[in-house]
Amino acid sequence: MNLSENQKGFKPIGIRVDVQESGPLYHGTKANLAVGDLLEAGHISNYDASVTSNFIYLSATLDAAIWGAELAIGAGKGRIYIVEPTGPIDDDPNLTDMKFLGNPTRSYRTKSPLRIVGEVPEWEGHTAEAIKNMSDAIEELKRKGFTAIND
Repeated sequence: MNLSENQKGFKPIGIRVDVQESGPLYHGTKANLAVGDLLEAGHISNYDASVTSNFIYLSATLDAAIWGAELAIGAGKGRIYIVEPTGPIDDDPNLTDMKFLGNPTRSYRTKSPLRIVGEVPEWEGHTAEAIKNMSDAIEELKRKGFTAIND
């Protein structure tokens, strides 16, 4: 794993490959997709239009997917899809061990496509205040030079 200059010294301790989750897996976005569609890496990031994402992100918790849907850039309503990995998934190093020990958010990433197998039609989002606080915290990290691990 190559780390950016601002992440040197970070030592991943809990990276797992081909994680087995017992429940549904979710992906939050603003993209309007259909059952059977594939989400693939190599497209503009959900969170930074200047970045091509090398991974697709997913979570075993609805809350993490809700954050993904709410924080994704672009117009349109947030959507949460139930997804099925077509290949191995890894712990998301942007959240795992770097911010939280282990993987309490059960957040993952993959270079393999995710197949959409359903959509969560109704979900309760975070308050406007919570979304603003999270957005402000993300912007502060960017100002300090922290960027998402994308390699």
